[in-house]
Amino acid sequence: MVWQGVLAKAAPTVVTGVVGMVAYEGLRKVAAKKPLRAATVAVTAWGLRAAREAEEGAARARLAVADVVAEAAERVGNETPPPAAHSGDDPVETIDAVR
Repeated sequence: MVWQGVLAKAAPTVVTGVVGMVAYEGLRKVAAKKPLRAATVAVTAWGLRAAREAEEGAARARLAVADVVAEAAERVGNETPPPAAHSGDDPVETIDAVR
């Protein structure tokens, strides 16, 4: 009688596991096909190229803004200070340096 209760409670878990295994095996077989893999690699390469171009554009924009700020500061007679050295007092900088 006790075993019937245990089996009744375990049956849904076993069925879920079997269904998951079948789904995993099916997806694994589909993912193993060469054309799908080649397409995935191509799309990933496009994404990497786009990310690289976006980073380069952002760097150009930062440099352009820095040039404008430096020229404006020069016109008003202010000398732009150099970037501050790491003081070690800021916990965020310390955490980032450890990573």
